[in-house]
Amino acid sequence: MRKYLLSMFFLFSIFGLSAQELDVKAKVGNPSNVINNGFIELDVTGGTPPYQYKWSNQGTSLESNRTEGLTEGIPYSVVVSDSEGNSVEKTYTVDAEAITEHFNGTFAPIVASMGSVLFWDPFSAIGVYDPIVYADLKRVEAPEWDPQETSKFVLKEWKIAEGEHVNEGDPIATVSKNGEDIVAYANAKGTLKHFLDEGEVIYNSENKKDVIEQGAQYFASITYDEPIPLLHPNGDPQQKNIPFIVVWLVFGALFFTLRLGFINIRGFRHSLQLAKGKFDDPNAPGQVTHFQALATAVSGTVGLGNIAGVAVAVSLGGAGATMWMILAGLLGMSSKFVECTLGVKYRFINSEGRVFGGPMNYLRYGLEKRNKRGLGKFLAGFFAILAIGASFGGGNMFQANQSFSILAGEFPMLAGNGFWFGIVVAILVGIVIIGGISSIAKVTGKIVPIMAAVYVIGALVVIGVNFGNIGPAFSAIWDGAFSPSALKGGVIGVLIVGFQRAAFSNEAGVGSAAIAHSAAKTNHPPSEGFVALLEPFIDTVVVCTLTALVLIFTGMHEVEGVGGVELTSTAFGSVISWFPYVLATAVFLFAFSTMISWSYYGMRAWTYLFGKSKRNEIAYKVLFLVFVVIGASVSLGAVLDFSDMMILAMSFPNIIGLYFMIGEVSTDLKEYTHRLKAGELFKKTEPKKAEAAS
Repeated sequence: MRKYLLSMFFLFSIFGLSAQELDVKAKVGNPSNVINNGFIELDVTGGTPPYQYKWSNQGTSLESNRTEGLTEGIPYSVVVSDSEGNSVEKTYTVDAEAITEHFNGTFAPIVASMGSVLFWDPFSAIGVYDPIVYADLKRVEAPEWDPQETSKFVLKEWKIAEGEHVNEGDPIATVSKNGEDIVAYANAKGTLKHFLDEGEVIYNSENKKDVIEQGAQYFASITYDEPIPLLHPNGDPQQKNIPFIVVWLVFGALFFTLRLGFINIRGFRHSLQLAKGKFDDPNAPGQVTHFQALATAVSGTVGLGNIAGVAVAVSLGGAGATMWMILAGLLGMSSKFVECTLGVKYRFINSEGRVFGGPMNYLRYGLEKRNKRGLGKFLAGFFAILAIGASFGGGNMFQANQSFSILAGEFPMLAGNGFWFGIVVAILVGIVIIGGISSIAKVTGKIVPIMAAVYVIGALVVIGVNFGNIGPAFSAIWDGAFSPSALKGGVIGVLIVGFQRAAFSNEAGVGSAAIAHSAAKTNHPPSEGFVALLEPFIDTVVVCTLTALVLIFTGMHEVEGVGGVELTSTAFGSVISWFPYVLATAVFLFAFSTMISWSYYGMRAWTYLFGKSKRNEIAYKVLFLVFVVIGASVSLGAVLDFSDMMILAMSFPNIIGLYFMIGEVSTDLKEYTHRLKAGELFKKTEPKKAEAAS
C-alpha cells in the first residue's frame, strides 16, 4: 500500500510540474523584401497567466507578445515569465531572403561592434558617474494638451491639497479647457506639489511665452518616495552616456584652442579678410581660391545633419542643447585651423599643377620628420582606407538615400523611382566631378552661398515673425543648458547631446576638410588654416543654431515622436506654408554638394593608396557614381550606418597626428603673424588706391 501511495504521489508531482511548464510557440515572419520589417509573434500556454515578455528589442513592451521592425538575419532573444515567477528563454532569427536583407544583416553586428568603440563611455566604465537616468519627480500636464493645438487651460479646482500623498490614478484637480471641465489624474505615486493657484492659467496658446517655454503645460509635480530609473518599453534602464568619440573630438578641440591662444577668436577677423580675397595671390601655387576651398569644404559638412540632426538634438536635449552646440562649434574652429594648415604645408603639386594633399600627406611625412616613419605610414594608410569607405557611404550613398526619401515625401510622383532618381543624380554629379577640383570648386562656390542664403533667410523670416518670443526663447536655452529636468538627463545629458550634434555636423578633427583646403592658392599654410576656421562657425554656430532657434521660436521643440526633417519642415511650414517644398529642394542641394565634395576627398585617399594616375582617378569616379545609384535605389540600413561611422572613425588617426605636430603649427603661426603685421604678405591693391596711383 505504501509503495502504491508513493507511486501515485510521484505521478501527481510529475503532472503538477508539467502543468507549470511554459510552452512557447513562435511565428517568425518576413513580410517583404524591405529591410528591418521582420516580426516574431509568440503563443504561450502553461504556467499561470498573465505572461510578461522581456525582449532584447528595447522598443517592445513587456506586455507585448509580438515584436516587429526586426533586422533580418540577426538573433533576438525573449524571456517569457508567468505570474508565479516561472520563466523560459528563447532565441529566434528572422531569415534574410533578399540580397539587401543579407547585406543589412551582415553589417548590423559590424555596426554594433564599431559603435561599441565609438560610443563607448569611458567615464561610466571606470565608475566616475552612473549613466542610468533617474527621475525624482513626475510632472503633471494639462489633460488633453497638444503643442500644436490652440487652447487655453485654466486650473479650476484642486481636489488634493499640496503636500498630500497620492496614488497613481487619483483625481487631483479640475482643469478647464476652452471652458470645458476635465478631471486631471495623478500619473504617479508620491507627494503632490502645486505649481499654480486655483483660477490661474496653466497654458494659453495665444501667450508666446507659453508656446516657447519648455514645460509650460505642467501645473503640478509628484515627488517619488525615492528616485526611480527611467525605463525603455522592454524594461531596460535608459542611459545618458558620454560617447568616447565626442570626448575625443571635443578634448582635441579644447586642447588646440588653448595651445594656440584662442586662435578661433583672435583670428576671426583675418579669416574673413582672407575669405573675401583680400590676400589672394594669383601667382601662388594651388588650384582654387581661398573662398572656393572654403565653399567646397563647407559643402561637405553643411547638409542633412544641420536640418534633421539638430531637430533630433533639440528633441532629446531640449532648448539647452543649443548653447552647448554653439560652444562645441567655437572650439571646433581651432581643430580646423590645425588640420588645414598642415594640409597645405605637406601637400604635393605635380608637374601638371594638380594638388595631392590632406591628412594622408601630413600624417606620413610630418611624422616621418619626427622619426616616427612607421607610425606615420600606418596612420596615413588607415586614414585613407577610412576616407574611401566614408566617401562611398556617408558622403555618397547616405546622401543619395536620404535626399530621395525627403524629396519623395514632398513630391509623391518620385515614390518608387529611386533607381531613376539615382541615375539622374549620378549624371549631374558626374558632370561636375569629371572636371576635378577646379570644376567642383566652381560649382560649390555658387551652390553653397545660394542654398545657405535661402535657408538662412527662411530661418530669419520664421524668427522675425515670432520675434516677440525672443525673451522666452533665450530663457529656455539658458535654463535648459544649466538647469534641465531629469528627463533630459540633467546638465551632463544636455551638454553631451549638444556637443555630439556639433561634432558630428562640422567634422572638426575628422580631417576631411584638409583635403579640400590643400588645393588652395597660397604660399603660406597658416593662411588656409585661418580660412578653414570659418567652417565650424558657418556650419554649427550659424546654420545649426538657426535651425534650433526656428524649432524653439515655433514651439516645435516640445513635439515628440516626429522625425528630424519632418519636425524642421513643420516648424518652417507653420510660418511659410510653401517653405517645406523649398526646404526639400535645399536638402537635395545640400546632399548634392556634399556628394561632389566627398568625391574629391575619397579620390585623393584612393590615389594615395593606388597611385596618382588619371586612370586611377577615373576608376574611382566611376565607382563613386555607381554608389550614387545604389544609395538612391535601395535602403541598406546598417551598411549606411557603418559607412557613416567611418567619417567619425577618421578622427582617430587624424587627431593623433595633430597632437604630434601642434608645436610645428604654433611656430608657423607665429612666423605668419609676424609677417602679416610687418606687411610682408601679398595683398590686393584697393581699386581707389590703384586709380590714384595711375
